[in-house]
Amino acid sequence: MNKLSFIIILLIAVALGCKNNYTPKPYGYYRIDFPNKEYRTFDSIGFPYSFEYPVYGIIVNDVDKNTEPYWINIEFKKYNCKIYLSYKPLKKDVARFIEDAHTLAYKHAAKADAIDEKLIMDDKRKVYGLIYDIQGNAASSFQFYTTDSLKNFLRGSLYFESQPNKDSLATAINFFQKDVIHLIETLKWKNSPK
Repeated sequence: MNKLSFIIILLIAVALGCKNNYTPKPYGYYRIDFPNKEYRTFDSIGFPYSFEYPVYGIIVNDVDKNTEPYWINIEFKKYNCKIYLSYKPLKKDVARFIEDAHTLAYKHAAKADAIDEKLIMDDKRKVYGLIYDIQGNAASSFQFYTTDSLKNFLRGSLYFESQPNKDSLATAINFFQKDVIHLIETLKWKNSPK
């Protein structure tokens, strides 16, 4: 009787103990260690603008077939990230360039969750424009344009060379957006009328 009771208890324990409580695990992302914020000045001879950019980035000339003078990129190779900067001298076409910048930013609307706009107005430096904070799984997460309304127009965009994923890129986007904002806050026109 004892053996039979022991076997029955053992079978019940095995049957109850084999229950599987599966809990799905969330996806994990690599930890990214970012450097300390430190900046240096870009003030190349002949360029109509200057600004401060991160020491962990390198300035390279844009080599696209449609490149125009004073177009450069700031590359962050370790992070597969670039800030593209394209410059246009103004004649009487500021409205067209503003509309082009708006159109390029809103091309990402199909994949974006939202596009927040922030006005740039600095009378002392004569820097005016708009920042487009593009949220969601869009190819570009941050774009801007700046102008003095008379002679200079500079458009910029932040891109990561990876599949857009707002969850995995959120920390990096936040980190590099601060660098773009610092660039805008330190931008100076060299040929702007006083």
